[in-house]
Amino acid sequence: MRYVHILGVLNVTRDSFSDGGRYLAVDAAVAHARALVAAGAAFVDIGAESTHPDAEDVPADVEIARLVPVIRTLRADGVRISVDAYKPAVLHAVLPLGVDIINDVTALRDPEAVAVLRDSAARVILMHSTAENARPARADVSPDAIWPRILDFFRRRIDALTTAGLACERLILDPGMGFFLGRDPRVSLTVLRQLPRLAELGLPLCVSTSRKSFIGHLLGPAGTEPGRYASVQEPRPVDERGAGTLATELWAARLGVDYIRTHDVRALRDALCLWNALEHEP
Repeated sequence: MRYVHILGVLNVTRDSFSDGGRYLAVDAAVAHARALVAAGAAFVDIGAESTHPDAEDVPADVEIARLVPVIRTLRADGVRISVDAYKPAVLHAVLPLGVDIINDVTALRDPEAVAVLRDSAARVILMHSTAENARPARADVSPDAIWPRILDFFRRRIDALTTAGLACERLILDPGMGFFLGRDPRVSLTVLRQLPRLAELGLPLCVSTSRKSFIGHLLGPAGTEPGRYASVQEPRPVDERGAGTLATELWAARLGVDYIRTHDVRALRDALCLWNALEHEP
């Protein structure tokens, strides 16, 4: 198994689906980021606006006010930073602070965002989504239709961005997961099973399954018969999706993903450590 860069999730938000409000204060955010790094995160992925379908809209100036003091403190510690953002004004504010990665759920579809990023050194995670904006749309997508869509989407985005002056070597591809792909959990499973299909595009891959809705729906309530899909009314609660998350992350790592974005850094790092120990002789 190749080396996997772990991105530890830090939500500086009021309403993120798994931990909204817990790290909104600067001191709490910095403390949690330091804990993520101590647990094994290569990068801390900081977001100041939730992309949950029902989340509130956050103005750019509020995002900036939430992000900048946290980034400044962590960069002074030498922490490598990924910022989960897409608004040009937010990118313009955070890039001079030494951000390593911009994680854009809209795949840089805003030309102004491309212009802001063009002359920076930051890498960019381009995420595929079936939605037209930053919020997933809970679309009805067939598992059979998703891969042609993903491959066509990335070919068009790579062509557009390299034509606009962004070096291809700066790009990282994320196929999207959960509601970003559609309401049917089988769509996410189809994408996970066939991740090597993205290898033909020749760029590093990032996957973020952590605690997502499809895991809750597939697991169902405790005691559900294995393999039986749960109804949308009875998903496993967010705080009980850890084992399911880890299973999907190890699967992605085994298939050659380069970056994994997760809430539970320690569990993933420990699992990868043991997996590698089992694969290789001392």
